[in-house]
Amino acid sequence: MNSPAPAAPWTAQIVTLFPEAFPGTLGLSLTGRALADGIWALRTIQLRDFGLGRHRNVDDTPAGGGAGLVIRPDVLGPALQAATAAAPDLPVVYLSPRGRPLTQALARELAQGPGVTLICGRFEGVDQRVLDAFDATEISIGDYVLTGGEIAAQVLIDATVRLIPRVLGNQDSLAEESFAHGLLEHPQYTKPAEWEGRRVPDVLLSGNHAAISGWREEQAESLTKQRRPDLWRAYARAHVDPDPRTQLSGASDQSRNHREHDKEQSR
Repeated sequence: MNSPAPAAPWTAQIVTLFPEAFPGTLGLSLTGRALADGIWALRTIQLRDFGLGRHRNVDDTPAGGGAGLVIRPDVLGPALQAATAAAPDLPVVYLSPRGRPLTQALARELAQGPGVTLICGRFEGVDQRVLDAFDATEISIGDYVLTGGEIAAQVLIDATVRLIPRVLGNQDSLAEESFAHGLLEHPQYTKPAEWEGRRVPDVLLSGNHAAISGWREEQAESLTKQRRPDLWRAYARAHVDPDPRTQLSGASDQSRNHREHDKEQSR
């Protein structure tokens, strides 16, 4: 009997002027091992190969004037045509500070697909006509500007690849990390129990799993309130209290319930 063909690995195609930047840190640790094991695949496309003239020019001055240079559509277009011919099912993503924010939910969405073709911009960006022609989605890793998209591409790939089954040794760890349930992660501790006069919280050494779970959730809620009120408001609307007046002040009903439960457990 013929065995079924193996599923194609999650694939990252990267259109870049600097293919030597890859795999970079993606070739290390868990993502590097998964790359070597064929769980995901990496392909770079050298934009300069599609450049024009003797010097393989890829850019020109902005239409309408202004500082800097813009990557030409008659250079980037053929590069993307080659990329989509090799992998027609992959969505095209342009790493851009004006794009949709990269979130854990978006990384999970990408991880569930076949992969992605990433455009790494340089200079003042790329001609808008190419983005329109290839229906590119713009994604931002933060409210700041980099010299190019290569670092941003590595961030997106790392955040996505680690969510692919078999990449992490312990998939259960994904359930407890920041953003998994809309909250920041609780503080983590390990041995020794005391270091330079600072002790691991007693509850974590108690062996009381219900109390530990309650403490971790309370800490996650408290940190999210303090550091990311935007996340807390969204979480509170869905899980805690529909009254916006209580979402950033005092303890939530959920937290109070945990504390009351913990007191009962410790009696």
